[in-house]
Amino acid sequence: MNEVTIKVEGMSCGGCVKNVTGVLKALPGVADAVVSLENASARVRFDPAAVSVEALRAAVEDAGFDAPA
Repeated sequence: MNEVTIKVEGMSCGGCVKNVTGVLKALPGVADAVVSLENASARVRFDPAAVSVEALRAAVEDAGFDAPA
């Protein structure tokens, strides 16, 4: 398992955190996702053979938030 912290911009409430957490955990290969509103970030533990960091960022952006590299 690898771990990466992704910057997540545009979150304003607990509902946003729940939304981002849900889309990340739904991806195949994601073992855990901890999203922080205060830090505007998501810490994701994932299997790099199953999902890429780019796919994680794309999932966040598809949910309506920004995930700059």
